[in-house]
Amino acid sequence: MESVCSTAEEPKLRHVEKDILIPKIMKDKAKELCSEQVKDFTKCCKDTGFLMVIKCQKENKLLKECLTGYYSDPAFYEECKAEYLKTREEHRAAQGVPHQEHSTSS
Repeated sequence: MESVCSTAEEPKLRHVEKDILIPKIMKDKAKELCSEQVKDFTKCCKDTGFLMVIKCQKENKLLKECLTGYYSDPAFYEECKAEYLKTREEHRAAQGVPHQEHSTSS
């Protein structure tokens, strides 16, 4: 994923948000968007059992291509980041937590 320089009005993201939480949203959404390939690969695996490594290569390749297409799309990352930020703000508002910048001093 590309690193995007943040502007003054753009909220700062913590390491865990950039490297874990947003990619999890991306993974979940990509699986949903690639549901046909997920379904085909799952069916192949169930039908072939232990031989799935050999017999489901085509389905696995198509699934990987679909998922990788989303994972490497900067626009998709930005869409998922915006979704995360919206959810984060709603959560903070519901808890009555005021927005505050993290300071490095104690």
